[in-house]
Amino acid sequence: MSENLKKSKFPSKWIKLNVGGKLYVTTLSTLINKEPNSMLSRMFSQGGMNPSDLDEEGAYLIDRSPHYFEPIINYLRHGQLIYDSHLNTEGILEEAKFFGIESLIPQLEAQLAANNISSDNIPLTRREVIRALIQTSYISELRFQGINLAGADLRKLDFRNINFKYACLAKCNLSHANLTHCCLERTDLSYANMECAQLVSVRGLCANMEGANLQGCNFEDPTGFRTNLEGVNLKGACLEGSNMAGVNLRVANLKDANMKNCVLRAAVLAGADLERCNLSGSDLQEANLRGANLKDAELELMVTPLHMSQAIR
Repeated sequence: MSENLKKSKFPSKWIKLNVGGKLYVTTLSTLINKEPNSMLSRMFSQGGMNPSDLDEEGAYLIDRSPHYFEPIINYLRHGQLIYDSHLNTEGILEEAKFFGIESLIPQLEAQLAANNISSDNIPLTRREVIRALIQTSYISELRFQGINLAGADLRKLDFRNINFKYACLAKCNLSHANLTHCCLERTDLSYANMECAQLVSVRGLCANMEGANLQGCNFEDPTGFRTNLEGVNLKGACLEGSNMAGVNLRVANLKDANMKNCVLRAAVLAGADLERCNLSGSDLQEANLRGANLKDAELELMVTPLHMSQAIR
């Protein structure tokens, strides 16, 4: 047994680590319990590896980069991968491999796969997207922010909780895909095929969905959380038969859109441009249409008649 172990026997639950000159104070349980087979766990477990030398303040010396160690120790503390945008993901991956943090390695590899776009911005393939998806839990946010997926075949894939902010998904096939809780803010989905997709609780502020096929989609969250499509461009889009109950479409562009037989109960369409929009057979009960442009909109065979109070400013 080393001299350090003889002196301490780890009488305190608190451990000091000097990583590349930076001091970290953490608990013994953090180092041991989260990843029991990791190097850090084996260093500080009874009967495991001998820990390193001590500095003058009694901290265990570890000759690694403190910048890339910080996300590792925070992951061991609370189980979430969080790091500053200026840090290199590959550097954190190397630290995770060095310390044997096995549960973190697939997450970082998936992050690298999602960020690995060539300089000429060639769109990712279906295979590359699936590889990133299967390496990440559906409850974790995978960042496809700014990714080029134009024209990709993404039908029937599970994209729950993924961040597509600023991504290019123009003309891609997302039919029957699950996009629940996705961030689609300012995403380009122009002329995409999203037929029968799950769009529950998406955040699509100012997204471009011009000419997109959204026929038979479901936007309604049974928990009452409102899907946010404020300012979205749905000009000429097909939404026929979609369930859009409670959706926020404030100041959206729905000019020439096909919204026949849609469920729009309690939807917010205030200030929306509905010129020449076909709303025949739709349910607009309790929908807010104040300030909306209804010029030449088709409102035949409505499930419930519109009240003047719904459209008056």
